[in-house]
Order: sequence, then C-alpha cells, then structure tokens
Amino acid sequence: MGISLWQVAIVVVLVFVLFGAGRLPRVMEDIAKGIKSFKKGIADDDVIEPQKLPQDDKKEP
Repeated sequence: MGISLWQVAIVVVLVFVLFGAGRLPRVMEDIAKGIKSFKKGIADDDVIEPQKLPQDDKKEP
C-alpha cells in the first residue's frame, strides 16, 4: 500500500494553506541550507588529518 496521487495532492494543498505561497520559497531555502550544512558536516568528519609520530621529530645525525 503506497502513497497515492490524491494523498500527495492533499499534502501539497495543506502546505500552501499553512505556509502561503509567499513563505514557501523561504521555507524551502532554509531546508536546503540545513541539508547542505549537514552534508558539509558529514564530509568534514570523514577527513582524517595525518598525525606526527614521535619518531618523526628525531633527526638522525
């Protein structure tokens, strides 16, 4: 049992009634910014910076 076209249409109409046509672009923009910052945060966590090992500091004569 999936989502039918009528259910999607009702949800879209309710969103327009609640938010109005003027506020809807701002709401979508805020959602997009949130998604972008989430993706950026996930990507930043994946980057592993190389660490210096203690033996790298010693210089051989």
